[in-house]
Amino acid sequence: MYLAETRFFEYLRANHHLPLQSNETHINVSRFFVSLQIKMICNMNRNNRCLDQGVSSSLLKKIFCFFLIVVPFVLNAQKQITVEDIWTKYLFYPKNVPGYNPVPNGNEYSVVGLAGIMKHSFETGEMTEVALPTLNISTLSDKKLKIEDIDDYSFDNSEQKILLAVQQEDIYRRSTKAYYYVYDKTANQIFPLSDMTKSKQSFATFSNDGSKVAFVRDNNIFVVDLNTKKESQITFDGKRNHVLNGMADWVYEEELSQAQYFTWSPDGTKIAFLRFDESNVKEFAMTLWGELYPDEYQYKYPKAGEDNSVVDVMIYDLNTRQTIRLDFDKNFDGYYPRIYWLPNSIDLITLKMNRHQSHLDFVRYNTLTKQMDVVFTDENKCWLEITDDYYFMNDNKTMMVTSERDGYNHIYKVEFGGKITQLTQGQWDVASIAAVDQKSKLVYYLSNESDVLNRDLYVINFDGKKKKMLTSGDGWNSVSFSSNARYYRNVYSNSQTPSVYTIHKADGKQLRVLEDNAKLKQRMQDYGFSKKELFSFTTEEGVSLNGWMLKPLNFDANKKYPVLMYVYGGPGSQEVDNAYSRAQDFAWYQMLTQKGYIVVCVDGRGTNARGDEFRKCVYKNMGHYEAIDQISTAKYLKTLPYVDSDRVGIWGWSFGGYLSALSAFKSGKTFKMAISVAPVTNWRYYDNIYTERFLQTPQENPDGYDQNSPITFAKDLDTKYLLIHGTADDNVHFQNAMDLVTALNKAGKQYDQFFYPNKNHFIMGGNTRAHLYTKLTNYILENL
Repeated sequence: MYLAETRFFEYLRANHHLPLQSNETHINVSRFFVSLQIKMICNMNRNNRCLDQGVSSSLLKKIFCFFLIVVPFVLNAQKQITVEDIWTKYLFYPKNVPGYNPVPNGNEYSVVGLAGIMKHSFETGEMTEVALPTLNISTLSDKKLKIEDIDDYSFDNSEQKILLAVQQEDIYRRSTKAYYYVYDKTANQIFPLSDMTKSKQSFATFSNDGSKVAFVRDNNIFVVDLNTKKESQITFDGKRNHVLNGMADWVYEEELSQAQYFTWSPDGTKIAFLRFDESNVKEFAMTLWGELYPDEYQYKYPKAGEDNSVVDVMIYDLNTRQTIRLDFDKNFDGYYPRIYWLPNSIDLITLKMNRHQSHLDFVRYNTLTKQMDVVFTDENKCWLEITDDYYFMNDNKTMMVTSERDGYNHIYKVEFGGKITQLTQGQWDVASIAAVDQKSKLVYYLSNESDVLNRDLYVINFDGKKKKMLTSGDGWNSVSFSSNARYYRNVYSNSQTPSVYTIHKADGKQLRVLEDNAKLKQRMQDYGFSKKELFSFTTEEGVSLNGWMLKPLNFDANKKYPVLMYVYGGPGSQEVDNAYSRAQDFAWYQMLTQKGYIVVCVDGRGTNARGDEFRKCVYKNMGHYEAIDQISTAKYLKTLPYVDSDRVGIWGWSFGGYLSALSAFKSGKTFKMAISVAPVTNWRYYDNIYTERFLQTPQENPDGYDQNSPITFAKDLDTKYLLIHGTADDNVHFQNAMDLVTALNKAGKQYDQFFYPNKNHFIMGGNTRAHLYTKLTNYILENL
């Protein structure tokens, strides 16, 4: 039978120039039907020795006729993806491991299931304990809580107490508030952390000995003694839109990636925190629609070039009940991105960064001597990235940090005020430090050394020797280590494989699989997902760019296809990688390929993983090179024989919405269609920490703002354009859309627009996402 199949496919290639399906499943399906037809014809003509002598020409013609009728039917029977499948049924959303959380002892992890909060051994996978049984949750709590009511939880270091967050709600991107309960295993009690008739609490955190919990409520810090249930208020001047204690203002939270700004000393006797005085920060107002007289929501938002909060670094002593302010310059116009206690509970490290974000001092304050000194300084000619890759050693005088000082992001061992040793080096970037094992003197880290599109786990010793890759070197890994760095959970994917959750020993040995998303992988096959093809090309400026491409499953190189380009392109981002990322959008792109479109994404200059020079060439000119590279991508795609050069479109969200508009407006008829969702349209309207990092202030660099604004080029719009925005976007204000519309109207341009009342930057809630993606789909089908 194999000979007959082979002859048949050779006949198709030679006589009818039909490309074979690249998808192995469809090849096998078509071969099955052909084989079946060969058997049927052979049975009708037993004198034909087809199995032994091959297939005659006349028989091949009969088979080919059958092929033309049956195989297209089989291919057309491929399940069709709908927006409802993606955004209502969530058929293509990968599963995770609910409530996964390494517990403090380092040898176990916890998960949430029907039985309650359960501990499992890293080594064996066996359940070692139901730390909080479901029955206890309902019988011991005053509100008869259920396991599904718990939104978050955390153990104290002794694992005898658990903090439970219920009725949790978002404030901004990284901040939440909730009602907290404490489960005391020894006493077999569940009790509210604080008075439930008062406001919800934020950032509830155990002291190291588990005897106390600190939290923020109504912009003030409180401490509860869990032995006496006594609550103490340690700050009193907190007031919305005026003073915040222990929690970030809007711009710190959004752009310095941290919302909680208080931390216990290791011995539990002191709390260090930041105090934000927002009095001089201008307010932004958003209208919330729905009532007879709409509400106005006002909050502090410092735009580029405008005043920031005045920030103080404070320390509260629980024994003396006294608060001190560290003696930094009161007129300092910069940032304090992080604060850390050293293990000795005496020294506090404060990161102090200038407003241009190019100079970072690690300042040590000794609570006994009241002396301050700078123990390490990092600098960059453009900007520095604030991370959480700062690990302080038990000797209280050494730390591990990452820095781009040699042109790539690498790990350095720093002796305070002394020797700096580079542990990793090469023309590749360390993505993050995953763990530091001080006992074994090992650093675990993630990097793209194997390939710019990969992320792998490595280990290296404190001397920068004995480096070893612990993952496969083919895909994307994200790890979470146990507290003792003996085990880790890995989340692996590649461009064709959804997330696989596994447990490993620190040497990389896999112990078990927690979730493999096998059902999703099968569903992807059932719906005929196309392979994500990774490629690169060189622009007319000689710049090599990386991209990915999705083609229709029944792709025919002799046909011409329309192309939709997706772009994000913001500084330090990476959309082109060997990972299964943005699962919902990926499914939507697959839906578009089913409708005959090719989908492409290319990372231009300014994006991540290719060193400091590639990422920071956009400095003080953000948007300029990024738009050039997207326009160059469109021009390159038009040279491909299977691309319809008259039907190339572009879309993006947030920075991608900005870049899709700027690229379309600056390139004439290069794009047939462009879509911007929640775009920045003038960087003068955006917050100061993000924008000034890349452009400096508008006062210093006005051209950097105005010559890269879509509003400036609104008069040049010469394509179909759709603008979408949420009216309650606290991040990229609706003002951006309104002022672009004003400029387009003034220029006499026709365009399309759609706005979502009371929706923020993510445009979610209820049926909103399904509605949005239906609108996007219809606009593409009608205009590209």
